[in-house]
Formats: sequence, C-alpha cells, structure tokens
Amino acid sequence: MRAAVLALALAVAVRALAVGLPAMAETLPSAGSVFEADFTNPGLSPAHWTLTLSRDGSGHFRSERGNVPVGTLENMEAPNMDRDIRVSAEFADSVFQAAHRHNLFNETCESRMKVAFTGWKKLSYSGPEGKGTCGFNFAKDKEIQELGDRLVAVAGTIVEGGRLEALLQHDPLGLDRETEYLVEAAQDGRAQQIVAIRGILERLAGDEGVMERVRRRARVLLARTDGPTG
Repeated sequence: MRAAVLALALAVAVRALAVGLPAMAETLPSAGSVFEADFTNPGLSPAHWTLTLSRDGSGHFRSERGNVPVGTLENMEAPNMDRDIRVSAEFADSVFQAAHRHNLFNETCESRMKVAFTGWKKLSYSGPEGKGTCGFNFAKDKEIQELGDRLVAVAGTIVEGGRLEALLQHDPLGLDRETEYLVEAAQDGRAQQIVAIRGILERLAGDEGVMERVRRRARVLLARTDGPTG
C-alpha cells in the first residue's frame, strides 16, 4: 500500500513538472540568442555606439566619436572603443524578457510625437525562436522607452570608464572631477551597470599615485557592483 502511494505521488509530480515546463520555456529567452542596441546622435560624443548582450551578461561595446572636436585635458573625451564587456545577469535577463514581451521587437516602436531629438535607438533581437528590429527617438510604449533610457545609461557608464582610463594616463588630476561626477550619476541613474567598468575602478582604488578621494570614490562605486543593479 505504501509503495502504491509513493508511486502515485511520483506520477503526479512528474505530470506537474511536464505541464509546467512549456509555460516556463515560453517566458525564458532561448540559449544562443543575442540582443543589440544601436545608438546614433551626431551631436554627441560618441556619435554612434553599439552594445550587444547575451543572456548571461557577457557582451561587446563599440563606439565612434564622430565629428565632435577632440576635447582638451580639461574636457577629455573617451577614445573610440571596441571591447568585450559584462553587465549583471539580472540586467541582461530583464532586457531579454522585454524583447519577448514585445514580439522580439517585431513592432512599431516610434511614437511619432514631436519631441526633442535625443538620439536614434535601434533595438534588435536574434535567436532560434526568431528575430526582429525596431527603432525610435521616443517610443510609444513606456517599457520600450525606459529600456532605451537604461541602455543609454549603461553605454554612458562604459564610455565613462574609457574616459577614466584616458585621464589616468594623461591627466591624473582630472580624475578628481570625473569620479565625483560618476558617483553622482550612479546615484541618480544617469550611469547604470557600474560593474561594466569594474577593471578601471579597481585600478584606481589601488593606485597610490592618484588622490585619496579618487581612490575612495572608486571604492564607493565598486561597492555598487555587488548588487543586482550592478
């Protein structure tokens, strides 16, 4: 009798698992899928960048400065960048989930509202289940607009990391103002996924050749990389 009860319980559990798996598969992005954000604004530096992400948070960032004049030591711009990066898995997963909620971006994103031009954002998804692309300056869907804003903030963090590297090499005193800005930007959301520039922050935190307050701010920023928001 006891064996029969256990067998019945096992059968019920197996059936429940079998029923649940398809529903779970519908909510999770497929392995091997790739997301890409492409941004263009000739009035900014960089004028163009692309950010590709895999669901585990690994990715690549490439930027081009454009025709904006080269900055001075007092306003040093980051050089063109072409490097592998990593964001938190939680952030990457939220991006992929948004893609699935919006039909892999197979929809019209642009609102066509008369608003200021802030940059053309193109979101693309490609995976075993399909692919799609949509572009916008200002999105008609709130979630898509917020996703675009978050991606711009992540790109801003990566570019800021490149600027810190340039300052460390050419103008260490400039790190004082730049790290002060970055701490403020991380607090108000203009810079997100600080984990993407962990390398340069670790260098600054341990470099006795830079100001103590620069090292202290670098440690404050590094502490943010331990949380789910990166």
